[in-house]
Amino acid sequence: MPKNISINDVKKFKNKFLRNNKNTASRNALIKNDLNTVALNWENFTQINHHFSHLIEKELPATNQMASGRCWGFAGLNLMRLEVVKKLGLTNFEFSQNYFMFWDKLEKANYFLENIIKTRDENYDSRLIMHLVKAPVQDGGQWDMFVNLIEKYGAVPKDVMPETNHSSKSMAMNYILTHKLREFASILRKKPAKQSAKLKKDMMETIYNLLAMFLGQPPEIVNWSTRDKDNKYISISDMTPKDFCKKYADINIKDKVCLIHAPLSNKKFNTTYTVDFLGNVVEGQDIKYLNVEIDELKKSAMQSIKNNEAVWFGCDVGKRFSRDMGVLDMGIFDYQNVFQTSFKMNKQTRLEYGDSEMTHAMLLTGVDVKNKKSAKWKIENSWGTKNGNKGYMMMTDEWFDEYTYEVVVDKKYLSKKLLKYLDIDPITLAPWDPMGALAQ
Repeated sequence: MPKNISINDVKKFKNKFLRNNKNTASRNALIKNDLNTVALNWENFTQINHHFSHLIEKELPATNQMASGRCWGFAGLNLMRLEVVKKLGLTNFEFSQNYFMFWDKLEKANYFLENIIKTRDENYDSRLIMHLVKAPVQDGGQWDMFVNLIEKYGAVPKDVMPETNHSSKSMAMNYILTHKLREFASILRKKPAKQSAKLKKDMMETIYNLLAMFLGQPPEIVNWSTRDKDNKYISISDMTPKDFCKKYADINIKDKVCLIHAPLSNKKFNTTYTVDFLGNVVEGQDIKYLNVEIDELKKSAMQSIKNNEAVWFGCDVGKRFSRDMGVLDMGIFDYQNVFQTSFKMNKQTRLEYGDSEMTHAMLLTGVDVKNKKSAKWKIENSWGTKNGNKGYMMMTDEWFDEYTYEVVVDKKYLSKKLLKYLDIDPITLAPWDPMGALAQ
């Protein structure tokens, strides 16, 4: 058989295409319309329902990460703000995502330079070095990285350190930071080890200065006032960001664990994993996952919500997703009938062949339970209030099976058997493993 595509082959393809009325109908529709408009499944569309049997007690207006990749930070801070609203009796509250971003970028820069020093003997074109320099201060992150920042720096109300142009639109800032860090990497790799510490300190001062120009300088003290739901004046003065968190947002983040569902051929269930060279705070808490069956993720998430605890989770948000309707549903779009071909990859194959990975973090705030099983889930997103149900989304249980990869729950929702697995030292995954994608 010839390896090339002949002109005769192309003619046969064309003639066969034109003989199929479904092909030409799809072509005519797609020429002037978006794919998901053409592929919308009417039966599934009519079943969209944003009502749930179990909800957390207090849902707040959806936040907006704007043109930045801070979803993981927004989700974590949105989890913590629920406690602030409860303790202070507020109608709404937001932590400063800009304050969080400043320290995350600073710590990631230091983490990157330390890894450059550590790997100075690697060839510059090795896969590891190419991976490290690709995105040293990306916006993304993981739960354990969130914990590291809150434990070290605390958090402040949004009014205390508001958004700036570049916290809400981070591309230009990330370019400058990355450009400078790659320059620093090229210098550090050529210097002897004994000179690295002094050089790196000077480099970090430059990074601090750049961040202060883009984001402003983080406050050391919280001086803040507001009014509660009864219009009573509240004033908080001379409190450190860490003390503010301990007093008003103590949700025991150190007691929460990451459960993942990663059905890959190189991973076992009931086994803990970490990802090499993935983190932000040097000597901080390492990333640690416990890989379990999908039903364990659902069970623990459902228990959390029933106990009035929202759940931080990671998924591949762009798949089978209607942003306007705020719906994550395997059947919302009928691609098979539009294209006259089936799409057969399962969750394992999609992960192993680069077709899916964790891309977004949000909060689970509700679940619809039928016959003691989850049927659909309510999600608090961080893309503003224009889409879905005022910024909240609905995820079907089938979508959860296929595209949800991680939930963060309190240890108390895990069985004694699973808790024992957490005590075992994790297996280290390669830096480019799909389970590290959310932080990339």
